[in-house]
Amino acid sequence: MKTASRYIAKQVVMGMVIAAIVLLPLFSFFDLLEQLDDVGKGSYQTGDAFLYVIMLMPRRFIQIAPFIALLGTVGALGKLAINLELVALRIAGLSPIQISMVPVGIGLSLLLIIAVMEQSIAPQLQQKAIAQRSSALEKTAELGKGLGIWTRDERNILRVGEILPGNRAIDIEIMHFDEQGFLATHTHAKFAEISNNELWKLNDVTVRTFTEKNIALASASTVEWQSFLKAEDIATLTKPPESLSPLELIRHAEFLQATGQKADAYLMALWGKVGSALMTIAMILLAIPFIFGSVRNGLGGKLILAAIIGVGVYLLDQIIANASLLLRLNPMLASILPSLTLITLAIIWLRRIF
Repeated sequence: MKTASRYIAKQVVMGMVIAAIVLLPLFSFFDLLEQLDDVGKGSYQTGDAFLYVIMLMPRRFIQIAPFIALLGTVGALGKLAINLELVALRIAGLSPIQISMVPVGIGLSLLLIIAVMEQSIAPQLQQKAIAQRSSALEKTAELGKGLGIWTRDERNILRVGEILPGNRAIDIEIMHFDEQGFLATHTHAKFAEISNNELWKLNDVTVRTFTEKNIALASASTVEWQSFLKAEDIATLTKPPESLSPLELIRHAEFLQATGQKADAYLMALWGKVGSALMTIAMILLAIPFIFGSVRNGLGGKLILAAIIGVGVYLLDQIIANASLLLRLNPMLASILPSLTLITLAIIWLRRIF
């Protein structure tokens, strides 16, 4: 039985590897086409576009993991069924449940790999890719974790600790230089509210004015500052919630809730990662009835049907996620309910077959 289980596991792993080899370059190619539209802007070149896509691959792998699991399992078990190896395994004493538990175990191992990538690989690479792309497009640049986000124009240097949802920024420094290039004023604000007309309302402000003789210090509760950043430039300062690791999302959500701000986008991204993990298991469970049903019409038809179902489930999941943000639904339920529903339907289908 151990030998048979190892053989099935090997076939399923090979199926998932083949699915990844096919799907990952395909999705990356679409990313590349999108990036090539920006080639020539600022210092952004073709090599930068390729590097951006390569650094984004771990994130893409995580996003398409449910598809990889579905197509890999259907392909592997379908091959065994066509070659009558499933029949031989049944004659050898393996029940359909025992056979089915092997790809589920592979799926759980895949989730461990995804968890490691989600916490320590994909977020760092994605954020670095975004920062390098923004820097090449001459919009903004991030100079390392904990240093904040830096940008400038001819006479000002702006450092923002963090941009929050709702057009709020925290830990702002504005360094203004005179015509000779000497530092004239240094302004620090604990937080700022950004309006649509590029006007920043700085709060809890400290201003240092530098002269040849001394440094004058002044404080104010609020100061209005006309920013040199446009709305689209401010958007480049934000890190997309999906680019953050689970721990970062938890910290952001807790901070926003503690300060009375909305954390729906961060909570949706956090629970979306959980929902994606459950969806991977759901896709594997859904793939098993495909094969234990019938493959007399060939494996190609099964793979096409599986792909259609996978795309349909993905689109429906995205629609539910976006609708939940608009309707302010519970992020946890909106993220994991589709996966749990699919797991339930797959189990019911399996029980009817077995």
